[in-house]
Amino acid sequence: MAKAKKNDVIEAHYNTIIQPHITEKATKGSEHAQVTFKVAIDATKPQVKAAVEALFGVKVKGVNTQVQKGKTKRFKGILGRRNNFKKAIVTLEDGQTIDTSAGV
Repeated sequence: MAKAKKNDVIEAHYNTIIQPHITEKATKGSEHAQVTFKVAIDATKPQVKAAVEALFGVKVKGVNTQVQKGKTKRFKGILGRRNNFKKAIVTLEDGQTIDTSAGV
């Protein structure tokens, strides 16, 4: 089997990018050509960059990641905990855009 080219979409790219992270702060980042995604907890910055470039066909300038710790919540008196998740703030090259309201 031949190796996948750099821009070919492979299944691993779909497993890396989980969903867009839509918040007020993430929306403000769109003014600076930034898009925020929830990504796999074990995803690295190069993996996120390759996935975004392959899936959306854009050039990525940089990737910043952070792990959002899950909050402790109470539901009907029972203590629970939300899961930790990783989010990636992807900065795009000038003139590049991603419409996160449309599906992949």
